[in-house]
Amino acid sequence: PPALASGNLDIVANAHAREVTVDQAGKATGVLYIDKTTGKEERVKARAVVLAASSGETVRILLNSKSTAFPDGLANSSGLVGKYIMDTVGGSLQGQIPALENLPPHNEDGAGGGHFYAPWWLYQQQLAGELDFARGYHIEMGGTRGMPKGSNPVRSSFLGSAYGSRLKQEARRYYGSFVNYACRGEMIPNEGSFAELDPVVKDKWGIPVVRWNWQWSKHELNQVVHARRTFAALIEAMGGKVLGDPDLPGEKAIHPGGDIIHEVGGAIMGADRRTSVCNQWNQTWDVKNLYLCDGAPFPSNADKNPTLTIMALAWRAGDHLVE
Repeated sequence: PPALASGNLDIVANAHAREVTVDQAGKATGVLYIDKTTGKEERVKARAVVLAASSGETVRILLNSKSTAFPDGLANSSGLVGKYIMDTVGGSLQGQIPALENLPPHNEDGAGGGHFYAPWWLYQQQLAGELDFARGYHIEMGGTRGMPKGSNPVRSSFLGSAYGSRLKQEARRYYGSFVNYACRGEMIPNEGSFAELDPVVKDKWGIPVVRWNWQWSKHELNQVVHARRTFAALIEAMGGKVLGDPDLPGEKAIHPGGDIIHEVGGAIMGADRRTSVCNQWNQTWDVKNLYLCDGAPFPSNADKNPTLTIMALAWRAGDHLVE
């Protein structure tokens, strides 16, 4: 609203960005996009271009922005556009706590979207070399009698063949007695996790889509195993029953890459243009008037949600662009 009130902001809706255009000197001149209401190709001119399309889509736009100056994609002289994609490490385990059975019913909805949260705590053990993975994870925990939202809030294995009044009795007994724990951990970037243009598949506008390549290292797999065993210990300490195998191998226990939707990387920042895509200002080394203001410049991915860091870096990049 403040930007609109200034009279200096135009919002172009239904514009599907295809590529950033450049002149013969390699300077960004604007954006070529598809008007999704007409299907026609349109162009907008600019003195500076900012991509903030989420890391995967920003990578897609850069790789689709080919020219004689940038035959391998825009700002890609290092060959690192699309490389070192990361997501948050995720794993979970549920338990049933008898002490929470048959509690008096009351409204436990509360505010949605928040987490009970426990930060990483094993710094000393890690420093002593007692763990088989680097970095760490935080714990998000939940339970209560929240609204079922169309699903059965009580596992069928606890209800058995009950029906009628017995089913109601069992539902009242167990509803709210389940707890769940989830880890959100740091992924170490690796060369096996990257995004590239699909050589065959295109979207409805004829633009090549992203093809994802994903690889978890032993670091992430061991991290999830440690987390699930920790969760099992917490559940058992409360006198509860662990629901699931806490000793699953990491390959079966870890969430797929992209599932936690904290994708970052693909155009990492650094101090050397040969080993990074952006400098510390989110400014691409190759194109001085092109800035990337989403998760793409992240060179690593902490266990924390990336949103506030994206916002802080974007603010800093905006100040630098104005200066």
